[in-house]
Amino acid sequence: MQDQQLLRYSRQIMLPEVDIAGQQALLDARVLIIGMGGLGSPAALYCAAAGVGTLAISDFDEVDLSNLQRQIVHRQSTIGQPKVESAKTALNELNPECQIVTLPEKLEGDALQEQIRLADVVLDCSDRFSTRFAINAACIAEKTPLVSGAAIQFGGQLAVFDPRQPENPCYRCLYDDSDDEAMRCAENGVISPLVGVIGTMQALEAVKLISGAGKTATGRLLIFDALNTQWRSMNLSKDPACPVCHF
Repeated sequence: MQDQQLLRYSRQIMLPEVDIAGQQALLDARVLIIGMGGLGSPAALYCAAAGVGTLAISDFDEVDLSNLQRQIVHRQSTIGQPKVESAKTALNELNPECQIVTLPEKLEGDALQEQIRLADVVLDCSDRFSTRFAINAACIAEKTPLVSGAAIQFGGQLAVFDPRQPENPCYRCLYDDSDDEAMRCAENGVISPLVGVIGTMQALEAVKLISGAGKTATGRLLIFDALNTQWRSMNLSKDPACPVCHF
């Protein structure tokens, strides 16, 4: 680790739970973030700031004025640009040492599988159940840890699914394909800082998974009520009838 890196990450390195080894693990890691919207924006910014060596960011949309209320990685000046390019500019300005791989597409099928195979951790910052189910299935197949976040109106959720341990539940154990596909910000609204809370928590869980610091939220569903500033934690169990992770 170079002197400039020791200085940049000094406040993390001084934490005994991280230390030099944990910081080096972050520098060597590759994180895939799917969705450069409200959740992906703070998640990407904090992953880059914390020293994740490579960030692969995926989104097929362009920056719109209505995004700027909550998607803090984008700027007025980048309206009309692909979100991944807009995000890359901001992330490079924050930490030029972080390698940004832009994926201006909807990851599906073999392309999704390959990107998850390359990643150490996947952050699902998408807003559709169909996308989340596909990400979960690919993470199970590749045994890649998945950090899932969701935010709508004044409510947020966070969970970590780690298929490296066969007894852990997966996203499909929690939700099935009858769940409502239409619960999206565009139709239901969302308060601006809520996505920052959940997206930042996703980044925190990714940093912990990579560095080995602390205990992650694996096997739990964290539910945040922003109107009343309350967190609830629910234990999750593996569904013995799950069609994805039950072998």
